Amino acid sequence: MAQRKKPEDLRSHRWFGVQDLRAFGHRSRMRQMGYDQEDWEGRPIIGIINTWSDINQCHAHLRSRADDVKAGILQSGGMPIELPAISLSEPIVKPSTMLYRNFLAMETEELLRSHPIDGTVLMGGCDKTTPGLLMGAVSMGIPTIFCPAGPMLRGNWAGKPLGSGSDAWKFWDEKRAGKISEAQWEEIENGIARSFGTCMTMGTAATMMGIAEAMGMTLPGASSMLAADAGHIRMCKQSGRRIVDMVWEDMTPEQIMTPKAIENSIAVHMAMGGSTNAIIHVIAMARRAGIALSLEKFDQIGRDVPVLANVRPSGEYLMEDFFYAGGMPALMSAMGDLLDRDQLTVNGKTLGENIADAKVYNDDVIRGIDTAIYEGGATAVLKGNLAPGGCVIKPSAVEPRLREHRGKAIVFRDYNHMMEEIDREDLDVTADHVMVLQSAGPKGGPGMPEWGMLPIPTKLVEQGVRDMLRVSDGRMSGTSYGACILHVSPESFIGGPLALVQTGDEIEISVEKRSITLCISDQEMSSRKAAWVAPKPHYARGYGRMFQEHIAQAEDGCDFDFLESGPPTPEPEIH
Repeated sequence: MAQRKKPEDLRSHRWFGVQDLRAFGHRSRMRQMGYDQEDWEGRPIIGIINTWSDINQCHAHLRSRADDVKAGILQSGGMPIELPAISLSEPIVKPSTMLYRNFLAMETEELLRSHPIDGTVLMGGCDKTTPGLLMGAVSMGIPTIFCPAGPMLRGNWAGKPLGSGSDAWKFWDEKRAGKISEAQWEEIENGIARSFGTCMTMGTAATMMGIAEAMGMTLPGASSMLAADAGHIRMCKQSGRRIVDMVWEDMTPEQIMTPKAIENSIAVHMAMGGSTNAIIHVIAMARRAGIALSLEKFDQIGRDVPVLANVRPSGEYLMEDFFYAGGMPALMSAMGDLLDRDQLTVNGKTLGENIADAKVYNDDVIRGIDTAIYEGGATAVLKGNLAPGGCVIKPSAVEPRLREHRGKAIVFRDYNHMMEEIDREDLDVTADHVMVLQSAGPKGGPGMPEWGMLPIPTKLVEQGVRDMLRVSDGRMSGTSYGACILHVSPESFIGGPLALVQTGDEIEISVEKRSITLCISDQEMSSRKAAWVAPKPHYARGYGRMFQEHIAQAEDGCDFDFLESGPPTPEPEIH
């Protein structure tokens, strides 16, 4: 593209390019750090928002990768400025990283707005960092490119490949059943996560990085590039080089994240067999871009898009295999006419141009339309009197017998109650029961933790049961599997119908009909609602209080009500 901006049009020019006392102060303080006029004059200043930390294993390499991005920026005539942001290590942060996704979005937006930044490279990948970073950058509206952390190497134990999350759940049940020894369990612990990078199953991290690429916000192939591969270093440098050109071209997220691009990302989510968490994040990202998006759109697209990625938890392989099979460009190429290929991407080319020469190198890992591993779509949206606002299930990861099911509920009022009961030998539960967890939603958790994959009761595990129907207003890890109905909306903590379920009630679900029903009369439902008592809020102060007062429900993306799209925030005055 032809250069459209001039140096005096840059945001940073307002800080450094004018001749007054305030600009003198800006420049002199930059000189204090060893910079001089050659560093900033006539150059775009690129903010690198880095979510690296010493306690984020998925991003352990991003400290050095930021230097690679800087090298690319310098090669293209820009000035790199690294700005650290909250790291959000998925396995470590409590009570849930989802509590802080919006925090990261706000931090990203305000870091970019308050500093002399002309364009940005976003560095993340661990579950909530991809949506949090993109939500903030979209709201800011300056040229943006996302640089994914990439999946880790596949795990290994006793000569078998291990997948993070998926195999942890599986072998934990085997250990509970007495089939895995303590020594073997320790060997699995040592072998399941062998390098830096995100989960190497099709969990939320891999899903969201893939969605970012499908939206056009990464360089081609960036989302499936292994974190430990030398190509990842090259991709980081290429991202640094490209963002400088994007600034001169004035290519902003609104030109890329169009309604059709959002639909492409949903279609790719389905073809990947992606995490259910993606629904919440894509709704939030779309609404930041001013695009109306509802659960119904996911279900509509999902009915037409089969699962093509044979990757755990829906399939057999891991992200390392997916990368070698051709990665995200190959998957999108295999989708054929299910994508709008005319959508613009950050490299200045269309999606179609980017994947024109992509090839599938292993057609068992990346299937064709005629050989899909699941025909019905990765995610289904159910509605009914138990979930008037909707809920979601991942049919491709569910035992077929449970896709149409009716059973008696066994209700746990919160996570602690469930953990107190789950190991009881006298627990009155069978494989046909429907386990119900309350108080796991956005306000109830708090922060909508990944509690939705309720553990199978120990007495059933010992009998060989490995799946049963579970219903909650929480989320589950994208690495999880099983008949888990999630994101029930409205949540129980605010008096949604899930709060009214009692042990012994019957619940009926139908994936085919997209329905979920609490089998009691309307009169009984109303009577229970009238007797319901609202619980006390979790927080009396601080960020937690702001969260509980402004968080939206799952069907609306769990963004804060004051952060969705609206009039642009004014540029800061330079005083």
